[in-house]
Amino acid sequence: MTEDGAPLHAALRGFFSDATPDHLPDHLAVAISGGSDSLALLSLCHAWRQDGGPRISAVTVDHGLRPTSAQEAADVGTLCAQLDIPHDTLHWTRAQPGGNLQDQARRARYAIMAGWAATKGVDVIALGHTLDDQAETFLMRLARGAGLDGLSAMRDRWQDGAVQFVRPLLTCRREALRDHLTGQSLSWVEDSTNTDPTYDRARVRAALPELGIAMDTLSDVAGHLAQARDALHAVTLQAAREIARVDRGDVILDHAGFCALHPDLSRRLLLSAMRWINGADYPPRGKAMAAVQADCVAGRRAVLQGCDISHAKGQIRITREAAAVATLTTNPDELWDGRWRLRGPNILNARVCALGEAGLRHCPDRALAGFPARSLIATPAVWQGRKLIAAPVAQLANGWTAELVPRARGDFAADIAH
Repeated sequence: MTEDGAPLHAALRGFFSDATPDHLPDHLAVAISGGSDSLALLSLCHAWRQDGGPRISAVTVDHGLRPTSAQEAADVGTLCAQLDIPHDTLHWTRAQPGGNLQDQARRARYAIMAGWAATKGVDVIALGHTLDDQAETFLMRLARGAGLDGLSAMRDRWQDGAVQFVRPLLTCRREALRDHLTGQSLSWVEDSTNTDPTYDRARVRAALPELGIAMDTLSDVAGHLAQARDALHAVTLQAAREIARVDRGDVILDHAGFCALHPDLSRRLLLSAMRWINGADYPPRGKAMAAVQADCVAGRRAVLQGCDISHAKGQIRITREAAAVATLTTNPDELWDGRWRLRGPNILNARVCALGEAGLRHCPDRALAGFPARSLIATPAVWQGRKLIAAPVAQLANGWTAELVPRARGDFAADIAH
């Protein structure tokens, strides 16, 4: 370890020892693209491994969005072989055109890496985001008119199923990482999009020197906002424990209690409940959310982002919208709608699909479920062609069970139960 690189090594090791002093990761993977930030992270982790640190692997996701991406992934593989670090290249093919390509690629990258980690026994995947990324992201979101949550600091860790994603270098400057690489005689790939003015980040990166605002200052502001966000989350969670309950796959809110909350708290509570039901990565647009919030107060039915919100007997019921799951289908024992798992006898050509109105008519004991028809038709059932085999939630079990599985990010049901 060089004297100049000592602060970087200390930042990496301190990140893990401060967070989990009694349990460092057994198997740490580094997500590496070949750019300076991820390459420096790999170098630092390699040095840590040589000094008694965890087992290291590396993974690259080739999105195929640049002509040189395959060669860049191959070059990373060559470097990893020289360092005796196992390396895998994963591939993503865009499912359908339209939408935000960069955002689609980012979400796919995390999902693909999480799946890869499960097969490799990887506990933690480290990402090479830096303090510069923190500052740039803050300004990008500010330009888009983001609120408190959007302007809050990037998360330094989050759980996705059995794997944890971490950003151990968020307090480090990109310049320091590049100095480290130069000292190690390691060269990195320059992503052409970093200087392409058609991309928001490239424009922000170019404008930052002209603003005269230190990176550390922007990062500190984002950190302060994150503390405010966390405080609001704690208050919202307490409110949820007082006025919310879970009924199988639905969330029920006390209407009077909901109306008595500060509007920002009621909005956050409603968003948390909806996200638990629909699994959406992003909240609805502000105007749409405000309209549904007003509908909840007024006792009107509303449908938004795959959630059906109705009112009865002083309660607000949030359920899955039937239309949102009408075409979903999986094999038994696989996750359906990202949160249900059905298990039962081995039946040839059995598929899990929504019960639907047609299926509900074949559930003679459905009233015993004590569950509204609007909710039941959006629950999973087992079908063999057009023949209904089982609908456990609608009291047609036939040897089958339906289990609600916690989503990877945030389990509303577990949170309000504590």
